[in-house]
Amino acid sequence: MLFVPLPFVVALLLFILLIQMIRRQDEGGSHPFFLAWLIVAAVQSVVIGVRWGYDLVEILPLQAILAAAAPTLAWLSFDSLRTERPPSQRPYLLLHTIPTLLVAGFVAFWPDPISLTIILIFLGYGAALVQLAWAGPNVLGASRLDGVITSYRALQLTAFSTVGSAVIDLLVTFDFAETGGIYSGRIVAIANIIGLLVLGTAATVAGASQPAVDESVEEAVLSSQPTSDDAAVATALDELMQSRQPYRDVDLNLNRLARKMGLSVRQVSNAINRVKAMSVSQYVNDYRVKEACKLLAETDEPITRIMFDAGFQTKSNFNREFLRVTGMSPKAWRARNNHLDETNIIRLAG
Repeated sequence: MLFVPLPFVVALLLFILLIQMIRRQDEGGSHPFFLAWLIVAAVQSVVIGVRWGYDLVEILPLQAILAAAAPTLAWLSFDSLRTERPPSQRPYLLLHTIPTLLVAGFVAFWPDPISLTIILIFLGYGAALVQLAWAGPNVLGASRLDGVITSYRALQLTAFSTVGSAVIDLLVTFDFAETGGIYSGRIVAIANIIGLLVLGTAATVAGASQPAVDESVEEAVLSSQPTSDDAAVATALDELMQSRQPYRDVDLNLNRLARKMGLSVRQVSNAINRVKAMSVSQYVNDYRVKEACKLLAETDEPITRIMFDAGFQTKSNFNREFLRVTGMSPKAWRARNNHLDETNIIRLAG
């Protein structure tokens, strides 16, 4: 009977996700760092399966190099969502190649420090990811507003799994030191089962039908009252939304919105959180739904076309937000409210 190591199952899931991401890449929907990270993770799972499933120790050098590259790419992936500057223009980008090059050098010339170095790399990037996640969803200002919560949840899971990987490496190192690696295979197998659970949780978060309110919004609303500056920013933002309709940009994010206002990201997000008592994505989606209601009532355009015209990029997000604002589906709303005047549209939509 053919033996299939558990890491191969993880690799299969990752390759399926990779195919989906490549398709989105062709449509301009994926970032190259995320793509590279997923490729490394998939290949790494195959290598781990070969190493522990068939006891092929010759593959250890490649495993070490991939292990060093994975947390680096994870950090760069989420760091890229903080700013819209092209990654190639970041002067510090080359610094993040040092961990992988260092491990590659150790593989070639001095293998002794490899395990400790990889553990330190995971701990370092894990701590950086935890710190980034601690700042809240609004720190991912370059993420599209309709996907910022999903991105933030993925960031939290990645921070947890990166630190967890360092713990697993410590356990494996200790096992080799004490028993010669008797239990290392089991430890790695358990780690991959946990990886499957993390993937399942991430898929559940990504496919959740009802988004949660940002934790940063709750903190801002409960811990402080809106200032006069907050009120002025909120008023100016309302005027911008009504006059220039930036919400119709499907790629709109918090960075772009702040730049249009000539303000910082924190000023804009705090004003919306405190004055409107909602997240930035909910605020923008309220305007998108109102626009969709107007188009549904005044035109015979297909609902999918209206979805894009209003600023939504995915049908699931459009239906979810439309239901949140109006209490019904776009199709039901059109059937009930066709050819209403604009005053009634705004009243019923908001």
